[in-house]
Amino acid sequence: MEVIRAPSTSRPAPQQRYSGVAWIGRDVVALEPSRLATFHAQFNPGARTAWHRCPYGRVLHVLHGIGRVQRRGGPVHEVRAGDTVVVAAGEWHWHGAAPTTFVAVVSTHETDPDGPGTEWGEQVSDAEYARPPQSTAIRLPDEDRVATREPTW
Repeated sequence: MEVIRAPSTSRPAPQQRYSGVAWIGRDVVALEPSRLATFHAQFNPGARTAWHRCPYGRVLHVLHGIGRVQRRGGPVHEVRAGDTVVVAAGEWHWHGAAPTTFVAVVSTHETDPDGPGTEWGEQVSDAEYARPPQSTAIRLPDEDRVATREPTW
């Protein structure tokens, strides 16, 4: 076991990959052989990522606020504190804050030092962002869910 202290700083998100004001920070990269990495992000109202995709997928957990997420070709979804978004491997998507509220998320994904990283595309247009969001979560049928297990810790 190793205890890793939380970072004391975040940095402004690069404007070529984000619209609006967002701050990001790298929390931890797990010890080998694990390939998990965790980041945190705070988006000001209206701020969002550009379109991007991750070779191994991504899991976003909303800590506070109200955000928006969209997969390419799909509807815009509204997400709130406590919601979790599972992005499939290679799926083009974007995420960010709602127009009038901040949102903070924790992002977890697998890394591969010898493989491709996140691929970034074009900025999300104002028209794409302004589409009315769906406020209901997508619920998978029970047979598609991982069996519930007791924590092992």
